[in-house]
Amino acid sequence: MMEAFDAPLFDAAGIQAGHAVLDVGCGTGLTTRLAARKAGNGHALGIDLSEPQRERARRDAAAEGIANIAFERGDAQVHPFDGPGFDVVISRGGVMFFADLVATFEHLREAMAPGGRLAFVGPQPGDAGNAYARATAVLTPYLREPSPAARGMGSLLAPERITDVLTAAGFRDIEISPVNADMGFGADARDATDFVFSMAPIRHTLRSVDADVLAGLRDQVRDALGEFETPLGMRIPGGVWVVTAGR
Repeated sequence: MMEAFDAPLFDAAGIQAGHAVLDVGCGTGLTTRLAARKAGNGHALGIDLSEPQRERARRDAAAEGIANIAFERGDAQVHPFDGPGFDVVISRGGVMFFADLVATFEHLREAMAPGGRLAFVGPQPGDAGNAYARATAVLTPYLREPSPAARGMGSLLAPERITDVLTAAGFRDIEISPVNADMGFGADARDATDFVFSMAPIRHTLRSVDADVLAGLRDQVRDALGEFETPLGMRIPGGVWVVTAGR
């Protein structure tokens, strides 16, 4: 889904040959592998809390023959990063979920080399005109008890909030740019519906809903998503913030 925003993220990051790169919340390591390729004789480190995802990231990197890469399991808010410092810190949707955002970004800034650059992608606020929000509007009455993941997703929605957090963490030259793209959501509306209902915030809030009601909700979401089917699969318009800052 978020792969649509890789190009603007890496354009903003400005990774060059020889750079040391940290990828926060790397998941299965796709962005870490892209960073390693761009770093050439440099190095890329991905960090994530999920051990299964880290293991898959390692396997995929080995299968692709990428040697200048490593993956560590840990919490980026407190992880003891070694070495002379990272030239670039990136994240594709992985920096919103920390308990203390200012402390996390301050820790990341301290792990960066002098003149280092931060670049990350985060969600824009959803509204009635948002294609995904429209398609899933039938779920709104059930989403009154936000999960921890949902609360995290909403922690850096406003540009003013992003600026305040990064400034408090000691960053400078903060820039926030809106980027829109068509996001891939699987092969068809059924695939997309399965994805929506597998998301942690949705699972959390619908966990006690009657099975018949849940089946009806799935049917309604699938019907609403049908307008986004294309010959190339599901394409749903979406928007993010691309944020950059200097150490």
